Amino acid sequence: MDIVEQIKDAVADHSDTVKQGIDSVGDAVDNVTGGKFEAQVDQAQDFLKDQVNNLS
Repeated sequence: MDIVEQIKDAVADHSDTVKQGIDSVGDAVDNVTGGKFEAQVDQAQDFLKDQVNNLS
């Protein structure tokens, strides 16, 4: 099994934790930028969460 498959399996096994991490990072970016890029950050969060859902 190659490294990519191992990562996919790990993410799929812990999808809730990964999604919480995505939210935490997005909130941190919003705090640092003063919410200036909130729409783009939200869009990126949604995209990443969809990708995690596709692995499950």
